[in-house]
Amino acid sequence: MKKYLFIILFFVTLLVLAQTPTDSAQQQFTLENCVTKFDPNNVNPTKVGYQFWFVDKEFLDGRTLKMSMARPHSATHAPHSHSEDEFFFVLEGTAEFCLDGQTTTASAYASFYCPPNSMHGIRNVGDTELKYLVIKKYPKKD
Repeated sequence: MKKYLFIILFFVTLLVLAQTPTDSAQQQFTLENCVTKFDPNNVNPTKVGYQFWFVDKEFLDGRTLKMSMARPHSATHAPHSHSEDEFFFVLEGTAEFCLDGQTTTASAYASFYCPPNSMHGIRNVGDTELKYLVIKKYPKKD
């Protein structure tokens, strides 16, 4: 689990550094609200496993970090598209990545960038749980 904490902190750092400060300049950041530890009692169940939000849409102007878990031979949803880009990072298991009709498989420590408006998806093609991070910035609500 410690290796995951390093990976998560790395990606959170990327999220913070990659953006120009906006409303977050007025937000009070403390150690208590800047560190999120995985808690199996606070996962959100899905049809094929669960998700856990380390950083939700409300914390930093729509930037998010969540971990998803999919049971063997399942997917959280079919390939889809949206206007935001996003990243996947595999922590455990074997994933099949789909991008605009092409597929490839990858295992732990592989990343997958999904450009805006691309048809993309991820599914578990292995015999063990697939755990992966999803990094995305949702549009700002007006």
